[in-house]
Amino acid sequence: IPAEANLQEPQEGALGAPALAASCLADNRLNLDVYLDGCRRFRQLFEGRQGEVLQVEFLRLSSNDHLLGTTLDILPHLKHLKSLVIKGGHARDEFGSCQHGSLTSLPPDMGNLRCLTHLDLTFNSLSTLPSCILHLSSLRVLLVSHNRLVALPEDFGSLSKLTFFSAMKNQLKDLPRSIGDLAVLQELDLSENALEFIPEEVGNLHNCTELDLSGNRLPRIPDSLANLKSLRRLHLHSNLLVTVPASLASLPNLSRLDLQNNCLLAVPPEIQTLPFVRLRGNPLGETEPSPQSFSCAVTSCFPVVPRLQRSSSFFTVTSEGCKVVLACGIHFYFPPGAASDPLQICCRTLAPDPQWVKLRHHDVLLSRVLELQPHGVKFQQEVQISMPYASPQTLHQREVVVRTFSGQSWSDLRTRAKQKRKSKHVAHCSVLHFSWFLVVARLVQNECKVPAEGTLLFSSVDPNIKVTFPPGVTEEPRTVEMQVSGLKVRCLASPLLCLSQDSLVDFLRPVRIQLPLPPGVTGINLDQSRLHLLHGDLEGQIWDDITSQVVLEFTHLYAVFEVTHFSWYWLWYTTKTYIGGIAKKVYERLRMYQVNFIALQRKKDPEQVLLQCVPKHKVDPVLKKLQDRYRGPEPSDMVEMFEGEQFFAAFEGGISIDMDRPDCVDGRLSFIFYSHLKNMKEIYVTSPVDRKDQAVKGQVSFYRGAIPESIPEEASRRRKGPDSLWLVTLPIKLPRLKPRWGENPGPLNGFSFPPLNLGNAETGYLTQANLLSIARRVGADWQTIGLNLGLTYQQIEEDLDKQILDMLFSWAQQNSEDPDCVSKLITAMKESGRQDIADEVETIIELGRQKYRESIRRVGLEQESSTEDSAIAMV
Repeated sequence: IPAEANLQEPQEGALGAPALAASCLADNRLNLDVYLDGCRRFRQLFEGRQGEVLQVEFLRLSSNDHLLGTTLDILPHLKHLKSLVIKGGHARDEFGSCQHGSLTSLPPDMGNLRCLTHLDLTFNSLSTLPSCILHLSSLRVLLVSHNRLVALPEDFGSLSKLTFFSAMKNQLKDLPRSIGDLAVLQELDLSENALEFIPEEVGNLHNCTELDLSGNRLPRIPDSLANLKSLRRLHLHSNLLVTVPASLASLPNLSRLDLQNNCLLAVPPEIQTLPFVRLRGNPLGETEPSPQSFSCAVTSCFPVVPRLQRSSSFFTVTSEGCKVVLACGIHFYFPPGAASDPLQICCRTLAPDPQWVKLRHHDVLLSRVLELQPHGVKFQQEVQISMPYASPQTLHQREVVVRTFSGQSWSDLRTRAKQKRKSKHVAHCSVLHFSWFLVVARLVQNECKVPAEGTLLFSSVDPNIKVTFPPGVTEEPRTVEMQVSGLKVRCLASPLLCLSQDSLVDFLRPVRIQLPLPPGVTGINLDQSRLHLLHGDLEGQIWDDITSQVVLEFTHLYAVFEVTHFSWYWLWYTTKTYIGGIAKKVYERLRMYQVNFIALQRKKDPEQVLLQCVPKHKVDPVLKKLQDRYRGPEPSDMVEMFEGEQFFAAFEGGISIDMDRPDCVDGRLSFIFYSHLKNMKEIYVTSPVDRKDQAVKGQVSFYRGAIPESIPEEASRRRKGPDSLWLVTLPIKLPRLKPRWGENPGPLNGFSFPPLNLGNAETGYLTQANLLSIARRVGADWQTIGLNLGLTYQQIEEDLDKQILDMLFSWAQQNSEDPDCVSKLITAMKESGRQDIADEVETIIELGRQKYRESIRRVGLEQESSTEDSAIAMV
């Protein structure tokens, strides 16, 4: 499949759309999920070459394709189909999140595909499992992860040949008892669902080697799991387990038991002594509250509120009040009388979704999202919430606040931040209602109530900044907020001032604002033509020069001006006449993340290279984590990047990418940096054949935007010059590899061919070594095979010309010092029965002799015959 089609719409050239579609058909495989118009090509193939399409055994389609619905009806006709992949996630939204596909059902006739053994429907919108799937009698692998399934059908166990089933990241609440009928099932992944109960019949999966139930709401697991004698890995972390059966310790093949982040107060000693058990994040050793502690709430003059040690997502609050402690470290305090009637509270923590968690400018997210239900419940007294949060890198000019969501907008709560231990930070707040909560570090905010008689507001970050509200500025009191960003910028500018108010009405009289002059500028040496006052909207996207629209007054240290509405304000001192665009770029830089690029080689396979970009503060932990498996150069210098910015990694200097990823085009990889996502890609590289003699050095280079047409020479050493497209270059050295298995070092022997070359994880792979073995057996049929593979005569001829030319060049380089090399070539052609080629070579040599003799005569020189012969040999 042409790599160019992975990132752009195919262009219909001279071949036309049908020819482009036909080029996708390779024997019995159709990989169309990398094309933006894959479904259209599929329909064109079915209409034009139906006989060949009906023989297809491996098919991949993208469910982000808008024509998928009109394509599904063709699938039941593919009676020979063995592997079918209809996946979403190929498209991303504006926040970088993978978009779910449009697939919600399948044609009923698909149950007649008797040869289908592999079905992948991940990243779609399935709310129920299509009934036709239960009729696929040969199905062995089923993947429905990242959908919206709430239940599995009762007769799910009818898939008797199923060996692998993944339904992670759905909304399953329970499992059918028939799941125990999957007698040959080997791997079962039900992680990240809402399971609260596991049936005893799961213990009948005697061939199961890996069971993943992590990220659910299980308070217990059935004792029947001890019957899974083949089980090697059992994942139970991030549940609500309060106990685990001791019989798990008797599983003979178990090598990993993950019980982290549960509610285990105690663990059977047989399990606790196992070397492969993981117990971190459990309240081990703590005790449940005694019944006497509850009676104190009634008899004591100063009531002692009951303390409930819970990690459960459900607990009940009565009029007596209580304290609740979750295993994740979140505390609640319900004072007596907060709830008039018994109320069941449900709580859970969620990963922040960038589509609805909107951070303000300069905000830093410090926690996960806490959801408390029922939403909107009104308590009689304030409920206190304590949320742990990650320690920010710096709190300079920032403060920690808890932010809550009303269903329409986010607002900040009055927060008290406290550091309990060196590594433990907790934010305390009080609320009268429940919704969503998270912890952020924002710019320090000063506020005041502006009455009709006026007032004065100072900044606690920079006391030189003040706002004066004169008498009569407003009829009704209104609240005004001030934030100041004193971040360093490489220009003469004042601190950035943001003013906002809780009213949409402008002030009745001008408000007087005082800003300090930029560093190095005083009222004495001030050149007013170089000073600009900038005004930006609340989103910071548009900057206007309003210097000529206001009256600026200057003192020795300050600039004073008057406005009637609030927004962003900034003083600049520069020689530029127009600085609106420059201000926007500088402001963007104030919000940039600093990242490092890392390029490492796997120790066991030097041809496997890991590329990763990480935020500055994560470089050391990442390197420490990878140092056992990888080796490589140090991280690059700091590179300032805006979140969501796209950049590329390109390979030069003898190293080329050998991979089939959709984001790989022309030897480069596309990255998008998000501070909360992993930006990691593992690839394989190939190198020149002469690695049998010496190691090959190359580099991986990072660019912004398009790759420059010419690579600057200094790029291999360091970033140099003002070129903003060029980021950094890291060296990579591929060591010389020794022959394996005692082979003699031939032209291609001894190379660690990449295991991932042709094919994919679902359908299997062919390595370069496999292809080399096949090539040796092709012989004279290579042209016929090439035509059957879909190659054109022109392509075959070009490949043949290249191969023959490579052979002749290789021979010429090895014999360039031999004076009889030309005669040897002529002799070899004659002995091979190619007298025509031998005659052509002799004619070329004779023409060369004649031209040389004529040039000698023209200049009037006579040469000795020996010298002439030597010269002719040189020609």
